[in-house]
This record gives sequence, structure tokens and C-alpha cells, in this order.
Amino acid sequence: MSLSQLRLFPRRRTSVRASRDFVVDALMEWQLTGLIDDIQLCVSELATNALLHGAPPGREFAVRLDLTDDFVRLEVRDSGDGRPVIQDTDEASCSGRGLFLVSELASDFGIDHHTVGKTVWAAFKRPAEP
Repeated sequence: MSLSQLRLFPRRRTSVRASRDFVVDALMEWQLTGLIDDIQLCVSELATNALLHGAPPGREFAVRLDLTDDFVRLEVRDSGDGRPVIQDTDEASCSGRGLFLVSELASDFGIDHHTVGKTVWAAFKRPAEP
């Protein structure tokens, strides 16, 4: 089994909330409510990064969810040329922990660089069905 959902978001602050709503709706449709909290937090971090550092003015960013038998894969793609890195966590710092959080919550995590832009992705192990 393989399902996908994709949505484009404009470079606006309201798109972070809209991206959270998008993943919640998809996970509810797929009856994967146990993954909502982690994936919602991760999409919030990745969409914020795309908004602040990735999508150039006038451009959009894409959020995609793929469902396989074993995983839910979250992808956020933008057309910016930035190279995201996981920063060392500093307890005194108020920002810069987004990719660290994503890497800790996800079963797997990575960044795919493209000719134009990049995709930051996180894979989450699907819970066993009851």
C-alpha cells in the first residue's frame, strides 16, 4: 500500500499553521492519530525553516506526506539555496533547535539537495495495527 498527499503553501506566516492542519487532516484520514503530535511538531519546524530560510519571496514551499506499509514520510521542499544543518543544542539558546528536534522525533531524517532547492524529510515508523 502506498498513499501520498501534497500541498503547496505560499511564503506567509499563516502557512505554518496551514501546513500543520494539512498533516493532521491526512493522518486522520489514514487513521494514524498516534503520529499526529510528532509529525505536527516536525512539519511546524520544517515549514518555519522553509518560510524563513528557504522559500525566496514570491515562491511557495511544498509539504508532502507519503504512507507506506512501514513508514509515514514527511517532506518539506523549497527552492532556496540554503544548506540546513543540525546545530548543537545550547540550553541558553531560544532558537536553532528545529532540525535537532526533527532528527530526535523521527525514525530517520535527511536532506536531499536538488539543482534548485532542497527537500528536508523525516520518516516515522508506522504503529502496528490493532
